[in-house]
Amino acid sequence: MSDTERLFLTYHAALVRYLTRRLGDRDWAEEIAQETFVRALRQETIVNERSWLFAVATNLVRDEARKDIRRRRHLELLAAEQRDAHVESPDITLERALDAADARRALDALAERDRQALLLREEGLDYPEIAEILGVAVGSVGTTLSRARRRLAESYEAQVAARAQRGQHAAS
Repeated sequence: MSDTERLFLTYHAALVRYLTRRLGDRDWAEEIAQETFVRALRQETIVNERSWLFAVATNLVRDEARKDIRRRRHLELLAAEQRDAHVESPDITLERALDAADARRALDALAERDRQALLLREEGLDYPEIAEILGVAVGSVGTTLSRARRRLAESYEAQVAARAQRGQHAAS
């Protein structure tokens, strides 16, 4: 097995998962992952493969002009689905979809660094790897993650409360 095959087999699934969570679009995540591996092929040496791959993928996402357009389109669709949905419906699937939309909006409301830190940690990266990707000191990763978790919880609770408030207005 070549180094390229090993690199792909070892990191592809985790990288695509991270990018899908980051972007909300699996097809787009696959495109970014593919470009990341193409760039890896061009490298003569990579010291820390996982950190390097996630850092390159993160930078590709940041550099893509389409990012903002796709995110706005995704959020607009979620908002339209939520407006069109009947909150009083006993259908559990609808409630899960609304909860997922609230969670996605809460994640999108976080500062870029907080969102990246949470998603990278969720993918199993350790503090030194996260620090390298974010360009921060290793000692600040724990604080960043703690703050990001707190802000995510607060944002999610606000989303749920706002949805409940909209439901009360609709019932009036």
